[in-house]
Amino acid sequence: MPPENASALKGVRVLDLSRILAGPSATQLLGDLGADVVKVEKPGEGDDTRKWGPPYIQDRDGRATDESAYYLSANRNKRSIAIDIATDAGRARLEQLLQRADVLVENYKVGGLARYGLDYASLKQRHPRLVYCSITGFGQTGPYASRAGYDFLIQGMGGIMSLTGEPAGEPMKAGVGIADIMTGMYAAVGILAALRHRDLTGQGQHIDISLLDSQIAWLVNAGTNFLASRAVPRRLGNGHPNIVPYQVFDAADGPMILAVGNDAQFRRFCESADIAALADDPRYATNVARIAHRDELCRQIQAALARRARADWLARLEAVGVPCGPVNNLRDVFDDPHVQARGAHLRMPCDWAEHGELNLLANPLKLSATPVSYRQPPPRLDEHAAQVLADWLGQAPATAPNDHKEQS
Repeated sequence: MPPENASALKGVRVLDLSRILAGPSATQLLGDLGADVVKVEKPGEGDDTRKWGPPYIQDRDGRATDESAYYLSANRNKRSIAIDIATDAGRARLEQLLQRADVLVENYKVGGLARYGLDYASLKQRHPRLVYCSITGFGQTGPYASRAGYDFLIQGMGGIMSLTGEPAGEPMKAGVGIADIMTGMYAAVGILAALRHRDLTGQGQHIDISLLDSQIAWLVNAGTNFLASRAVPRRLGNGHPNIVPYQVFDAADGPMILAVGNDAQFRRFCESADIAALADDPRYATNVARIAHRDELCRQIQAALARRARADWLARLEAVGVPCGPVNNLRDVFDDPHVQARGAHLRMPCDWAEHGELNLLANPLKLSATPVSYRQPPPRLDEHAAQVLADWLGQAPATAPNDHKEQS
């Protein structure tokens, strides 16, 4: 067992000036790994997503709070302090915190913090060890740098929507803000790399990460397929551009996924589905041939799968090592015994929430020596002002100035 309080990022202090999803998801990940994350928010308003509901979380008396479930998804393991950086007092307070910080994360528009003297160029002289991460829609350079970027726009501009949806349907975005989430993950990786460099050299650096750059990077095989062939791919619905059969089919009582990854699996599937002759048919015997004859093969597979219930197929195919699975709704997901065994549903103690806990998604990282930890539920706005000033600056609450309360 790892020692108590073993955390990979224990002692790392992060100032989080970001809002919405990409930045907060990155800093939540750092917080889960042990970093002390202070969420700096605008007085009276806070993170925009606090109001992105319903649903809103119930308090101990069963009344709706002003904290949305959306906000809770990316803000645990943080403490909140309200600071108005538009005021001299607010900037002075932030400067004090910067003297103690290892990392600053922000997602203001390009140049937005320069007018306050809080851009990297202004801060690096006073804080040479600071790792400064800027998250924007389009990056710090290039013709689109000044544009605001949102996940939906980036999914469209970055190509993933052109690949998603039924062939005859409209381009379709993913059901979650995946461009934001992946940018947050890249940002967290970049921050960890910069901290490693800082520990070796004593020098911080600027991390310039954009939603569009990240979106294009995670086109992965679809992107490299295009670069290799220059052929613009068409939407395949749930089909795969490089593997057949690898899609959703309808069993007698509902949808299921068949994910045949090689010719041997295809033969075992055909034998189990009582269509063994297809495995010897030269039109289908190899994956290259199956791609060329995708539509006619999938029609025959669909006819075979429609003859049995989904549970029957899953048991039959799993027994012979053919990858398959159900198409679950979210109730199915969280009722799944394997998901429960892996602890994907986190019930986190929270003094202000109904039943004294919040229902959150757990961090998927399983580290044997420095496991993730859940120390702090998502904070209310300005909940930890006095605590942060005491911990970071050594100021007792009674003597700490109240400048963090100033309004713009």
